[in-house]
Amino acid sequence: MPGEQKIILVTGGTGLVGQAIQTVVKTDKLDNEKWIFVNSKDADLCDKQNVSKLFDKYKPTHVIHLAAMVGGLYYNMSNNLDFLRNNLHMNDNVLQTAHEHDVKKVVSCLSTCIFPDKITYPINETMVHNGPPHPSNYGYSYAKRLVDIQNKGYYKQYGRMYTSVIPCNVFGPHDNFQKDASHVIPGLMRKLYDLLHDDSTENKSLTVLGTGKPLRQFIYSIDLAKLIIWVLREYNSVEPIILSVDESEEVSIAQAAEALAKAFDFKGNIIYDTTAADGQYKKTASNAKLRKFLPNFSFTPFEEAIKETVDWFNENYHTARK
Repeated sequence: MPGEQKIILVTGGTGLVGQAIQTVVKTDKLDNEKWIFVNSKDADLCDKQNVSKLFDKYKPTHVIHLAAMVGGLYYNMSNNLDFLRNNLHMNDNVLQTAHEHDVKKVVSCLSTCIFPDKITYPINETMVHNGPPHPSNYGYSYAKRLVDIQNKGYYKQYGRMYTSVIPCNVFGPHDNFQKDASHVIPGLMRKLYDLLHDDSTENKSLTVLGTGKPLRQFIYSIDLAKLIIWVLREYNSVEPIILSVDESEEVSIAQAAEALAKAFDFKGNIIYDTTAADGQYKKTASNAKLRKFLPNFSFTPFEEAIKETVDWFNENYHTARK
């Protein structure tokens, strides 16, 4: 597809989704695209001068904004103010600097956890601001919601095509496997790996925090990367778009734990610590809007994606983020 040269700057470019985009563009890069992936070592996005220098250096025409302070349920619960302030600073700096540098399009990454706690299901894009988010992660959620507000402000005041995507729970290679900061799948992967490589106990048991009953839609990072690239190239609306697997693909935390145990060939018991918080029971999202644009998009089957992620983790354990 011919056209003017696009210089695409990806913040958070070495994280879970950034690495997946790198993987996809190796085989799906258009001739008029130059991709630049940056991370926290390249610039502190909480510092406006740092962000301005970054944009001066690379002169992007397009931005995919993935960088954020993120973490699992328990890390969010004890650090809500930090999640609020850091993400507010990052998002405002990136969007305002993009505007100042005449960036044509920005695609920011939000999350289904920003939706109201009390809501009817399935969730759709019109419901983002319909009530308070779950109290466990209000800091992250309110900061991310404001991206949608800012996008509409830049569009109404300046005609900017700044938009956002709302993925369901993402997992895949290059995830964050830190014990305190990881989400459920990488957290359980780290536990399973450590259990299997611990010679001090023979009767091994995997402990899953909570009842295992909450339901989640999980999207493989490679699938999400393909969809974000499509949004950058083809989706021209400031209104957010949910990037999620179909509702029928929802699985329980217990099913996810069992799929991981199978991928690791773990033969021990799975125990559920019901004294621990479950978080939201479900946050089922509708991908009807996405399906109107891409009715035939094929998502990687959950167990296949889990197996690929576990294989990657086993091969890269010593260099993975943990």
